[in-house]
Amino acid sequence: MYRVVEDFLQDWHENAGGTLSVFKAMTNDKLDVSIVEGHNSLGWLAWHLTSAAGSIAKHVIGLDVPCPKRDEPVPSSVVEITHRYEIIANAILKEAEKLTEEDLLTEVQGFTGPTTKGKMLAKLIGHQTHHRGQMTVLLRQAGLNVPPVEGPTKEMMGQR
Repeated sequence: MYRVVEDFLQDWHENAGGTLSVFKAMTNDKLDVSIVEGHNSLGWLAWHLTSAAGSIAKHVIGLDVPCPKRDEPVPSSVVEITHRYEIIANAILKEAEKLTEEDLLTEVQGFTGPTTKGKMLAKLIGHQTHHRGQMTVLLRQAGLNVPPVEGPTKEMMGQR
């Protein structure tokens, strides 16, 4: 749970940057790669992170950020998905700067019941980290480069 706005801002800046690096490692021809048929694909996961970030920030936390419509289809272009994510991620950063420490303790309706804005901001970070991890597995499975998000990649370790 966040109790200090600056802590969230720092974490969001780093987290969103890591997510962007994973998005930029995708290619249009690999957006449909999934672990097994019928599971979430790289493209779906990227769009889910984009949509969910906007939706959680706007509808749960109350930040004035854009978010895709619920029935909006997954774009077929890495550039489009990445661009939309950047817009939302930057808007979250800008809008969260306006929060106060008191705001972080304000109760909102979370996914499983009442919670605070500070807890929902932490869930936003955790949600991105979870799905970004899934995406790095899919990048490797697709034969694409895995960017260093939380430290050096296997390939980087071999170059030492």
